[in-house]
Amino acid sequence: MAITAEQVAALERAARRGPAPWYLDVLRRLIREKPLGAVGAAIVLLLVVLAVFAGQLATYPYERVHLADTLLPPGTAGLDGPAYLLGTDNLGRDVYSRIVYGARVSMTVAFGAVGFGIVLAVLLGTFCGYMGGMVDLLLQRVVDAWVSIPFFILLLTIMMIFKPGIGPVIFALALASTFSNSRVVRGAVLSTMTMPYIEAARCSGAHDLRIILRHVLPNIMAPIIVVATLGLGNVILAESALSFLGFGVPPPYPTWGQMLSGSSLVFMYEAPWLAIVPGVAISLAVFGFNMFGDALRDLLDPRLRGSR
Repeated sequence: MAITAEQVAALERAARRGPAPWYLDVLRRLIREKPLGAVGAAIVLLLVVLAVFAGQLATYPYERVHLADTLLPPGTAGLDGPAYLLGTDNLGRDVYSRIVYGARVSMTVAFGAVGFGIVLAVLLGTFCGYMGGMVDLLLQRVVDAWVSIPFFILLLTIMMIFKPGIGPVIFALALASTFSNSRVVRGAVLSTMTMPYIEAARCSGAHDLRIILRHVLPNIMAPIIVVATLGLGNVILAESALSFLGFGVPPPYPTWGQMLSGSSLVFMYEAPWLAIVPGVAISLAVFGFNMFGDALRDLLDPRLRGSR
């Protein structure tokens, strides 16, 4: 069968372009093979947009009080401004605007805590997995002792030491998750250390830091990405629980957990949207991150991809 000049030109263009980036391949397979994961990714993207453009998307400042518009149901027009899309609370504050700004707080805490915690977990897990021997044995016993403490009790203990604020919440959540995540990193490092290219690098005279940076870390990025993505949902849930109990981000900054406590508990029957709206926001955020992380785990882990 003869090949036309157009087909030859198309093959040459494809050869010049080279293979598609790995993240584009993951995105295509996510949409095609994991529809729930794609939905989760869309929810995550929506939350990021809300967090970045909260000032432009909110209809009112989150702290503005409208005493003439207290406990208005969703869709009611305001006396001095646009309609309240999700109603108002007992002080006349716009629930929609507080939800939007709460997304900024939740995303800041989630990405900050997960990013800081993953860096610490990678440092600890890589060090233990690469060094091995007595160093690994001793450090793993410390990890076992730390993990044996219930997660939420550990969070409350750390928060009682510091004053409430975004920084202490990020630090507490990062520190509480570091040791459990380091176990995952350590397991990936131990699996990578058995590969022939590690022995070849050692035989070629490469020093330890070069082996770690060039051969170990690039080959354990898939489980790190999965752990980070799944951890975002857990961090949002933990931050909401801390704020609900009064140990999280203090007022006047709005958080979803804080919106569930206080006036929502008092006026829940009279104004049910005060509890329903932040509860749905927390549920959607956790669902989105969990579905997205679960889909990434299936796509990035070669053991879960079957014959593909």
